Amino acid sequence: MASKIIYFTVNGRPEQAEFPIDCPAQDVKDLFRAAAEAGPHDILKLYNTKGNIINISPQLAPNSPHSCYKLKVVAADCNSAELVDDLGFDLSSLEKRLQSLEKRILTEAAETPVIVYEMKRQVESFREKLESVEHLSWLGLFKNMSEGTHKPSPFYHKRTLRKAREECVHVREQFIQMSSLEVSEEVRQYLKKPTFDNWQWEDAEIMVLLQVMYTDLDFISTFNIELDVLQQFLYEVYRRYNNIPFHNFKHCFCVTQMMYGLIWLTDLRNKIDSIDLLIMLTSAVCHDLDHTGYNNAYQINARTELALRYNDISPLENHHCAVAFEILEKTECNIFRNLSMEQFKRIREGIIKCILATDMTRHIEILTKFKTILPVFDFSNKDHRDVLMMIMIKVSDISNEARPMDVAEPWLDCLLQEFFNQSDMEKLEGLPVTPFMDRDKVTKPSSQTGFIRFVLLPLFIELANLFPSLEQHIIDPVRKALDYYTEMGKAVEREKQNRVQSEKMIKPSTSGQPEGHPEPSRATKPL
Repeated sequence: MASKIIYFTVNGRPEQAEFPIDCPAQDVKDLFRAAAEAGPHDILKLYNTKGNIINISPQLAPNSPHSCYKLKVVAADCNSAELVDDLGFDLSSLEKRLQSLEKRILTEAAETPVIVYEMKRQVESFREKLESVEHLSWLGLFKNMSEGTHKPSPFYHKRTLRKAREECVHVREQFIQMSSLEVSEEVRQYLKKPTFDNWQWEDAEIMVLLQVMYTDLDFISTFNIELDVLQQFLYEVYRRYNNIPFHNFKHCFCVTQMMYGLIWLTDLRNKIDSIDLLIMLTSAVCHDLDHTGYNNAYQINARTELALRYNDISPLENHHCAVAFEILEKTECNIFRNLSMEQFKRIREGIIKCILATDMTRHIEILTKFKTILPVFDFSNKDHRDVLMMIMIKVSDISNEARPMDVAEPWLDCLLQEFFNQSDMEKLEGLPVTPFMDRDKVTKPSSQTGFIRFVLLPLFIELANLFPSLEQHIIDPVRKALDYYTEMGKAVEREKQNRVQSEKMIKPSTSGQPEGHPEPSRATKPL
């Protein structure tokens, strides 16, 4: 029988494993577990030569002693400080609580209810996910999707929620070195378009591009912003975005870049004050600071510190604002330090309004207000401008589908990854599961078609009613995205129907034989 040999190291010790090509997956995992001298509840991770996590399975690619994989036991009994810190809770403690609950129930009721068995099954399922590449987002580790493509991975490959100090220092040094270089006119023009591809740029380069936005909108000269202060502000912003799949520093950049593009496309520089433009751009930069990947519904249901602090009222958005002004309180980061008290008061009020507007529970309220004033919109009216600014940041925040599909679709993958992380945690903690985040119910097309049709398009269309030139830039691409996901949905539905039909074809009859088929062999008989 054909077999394959896999070379790997464990604790610096070279090992090799040999197993048949058709070996069951569990046998392969047990083989590696034995080599690592790991217990049945230990979590194993296997790295390839690039340092990326790969599945321990029969499909492992054969290698040589010079291209060894690296096997690591993450945490004995899931109880190491590293794992507890990464997950935010202790899995072993959770299992012990379940065992204690089971004993109490047996003592008092003489039998274990089905719900306890289901809870035990979910905990065991969660343990399995910790060793599976597809679910490694629990540890802040993501499968490298970039192999075979020219694009960098849309996922962050970090072990911790917060950025490591060494990483931040390195990125800052790169940023400062590059900040003095001249950005070409071609890049500056590209930066003003919704077609801009964020995946081509590293974090340090992104900070340079953010600096370009402040410069090209004349904020440096108009508001007397020292360059070193702006750079320190941008660095602190970068540092306070976390290593999560979607609401990370690249998302911050995308929202800011779309806001920047909309300002140029709508000729807003000639319609409203520079200080309002400064509010809009800075709000976009700061709008998701210190997001941890769990939305307001989770914060409120889990009674987190944020929900308690802000009395369940937009906990995340209030927190993003607070972090923004915490950064701005530092003199070396305060890009507004040369403004008058009156100007700063106006900016603070505007940033708070804009960031709080990104709470989607206020979507209908803000859109309705905008539609009401649209027929009589007046750029000299402060109330009208305030609503427009809120609409602009809302559009920018959810604008990925207005970008080319090869830029937009990876963002959807990132978003779903973050959604699934949350719903998994909700199930594990016994909280209400957010329906549109449930990995067992949601698909890419099902997540997008309704959102585009009932949220994106109505919002974008109203903004285009005020600025007709936006039709081709943001509405046409969104309509194409709707068509794309509608067709994808139909394909998924056809595949599901074909699968159901196939299952009907092989369903056993009352005699024990599948209808229209001979008696199957023992190896292929349905269980």
